[in-house]
Amino acid sequence: MAPKRPNGAGAFPKAVEPPAPQSSDPTDLYAALDLGTNSCRMLIAQPSGGGFHVVDSFSKSVQLGAGLERTGQLSRASMGRTIQALRICQQKLKRHKVRRMRLVATEACRRARNARSFVDHVRRETGLQLDIIQPEEEARLAVISCAPLVSVKTEQLLVVDIGGGSTELVWIDLSSVPRRDRPPALMRLHAGFHSTDSPFPAAKVVDWISVPLGVATLRDQFSDVEDDAARFALMSWFFEENLAEFAPYKIEHGKERFQIVGTSGTVTTVAASHLGLKRYDRTKVDGLRMSTDQIDTVIRRYLTMGPTGRRRDPRIGEDRHALIMSGSAILQALMRLWPTDRLSVADRGLREGLLYAQMSADGVLEGGPY
Repeated sequence: MAPKRPNGAGAFPKAVEPPAPQSSDPTDLYAALDLGTNSCRMLIAQPSGGGFHVVDSFSKSVQLGAGLERTGQLSRASMGRTIQALRICQQKLKRHKVRRMRLVATEACRRARNARSFVDHVRRETGLQLDIIQPEEEARLAVISCAPLVSVKTEQLLVVDIGGGSTELVWIDLSSVPRRDRPPALMRLHAGFHSTDSPFPAAKVVDWISVPLGVATLRDQFSDVEDDAARFALMSWFFEENLAEFAPYKIEHGKERFQIVGTSGTVTTVAASHLGLKRYDRTKVDGLRMSTDQIDTVIRRYLTMGPTGRRRDPRIGEDRHALIMSGSAILQALMRLWPTDRLSVADRGLREGLLYAQMSADGVLEGGPY
């Protein structure tokens, strides 16, 4: 399946704040649910200044896309696991009396022949209405969520969202935007990558691409390769091959004005391993800047561990040990193609982007909608 690209009012968010007190007003609550190829994740949050307090959350590995590469359909078992997780989400939404929500599904449902009947089944079983979003919206939401991590010195920006079934890359030129306006200019991309309606300085999307290879789908492509190191090398090479038509592939840039922001479980897991965390701490990971050498050191350590060692490593976790090498292969390919001194780690993504977009549209964030 070929990579996808197109034919041709959000307030600038502050960092997500700590959990809110339990006595939150239900009329102020918003929810965002991201059903991906591997995981089902939800946030319930309350607006607070230019950001939001997290009131409740949910995350579960459901492996919705298991077997999709082989059959082209969502399996009965994977749909069953997913509906069980969605029932829990529905209970949380009901308990908190949430009325403002956006519930989206991504690559697995975009590709599965039986996705529409699955969405209908979810509605009958749980009352939840899933919206299967297109790659461009998925990429836009990733950019919006990462805007606070972008340096005002950055002129060329690459935002990478490594998912379970696909990887979105967005290359943005900020060189014509005044420094202080660069993060807000990224937020204005919620209106579209090629919108020209805004009177404000515009961030220019040079190119974007959705590669139908994420941590789960890339792993499945090479599941028949037994040697651990050989499988890793093949995955990294194969992912790079799928970027051949991405326009900024050969663009020259200065390292000091170029920034890569990576958002995914892979990137945050690599960061946690680098920090040697005994227990995952979002406050230490989100916004961390890692050097290329530090990333390479962690990946080499993963290879040395082998499958058994990775399974036992608490920083990788039981849910991610089978996916960490495919994610690392994608990450290494990106760092090889666009050599830079640093990668900015983002523990944020679709859910945060969905929340900011909803809150901004309602005008409940400080500063009002752009």
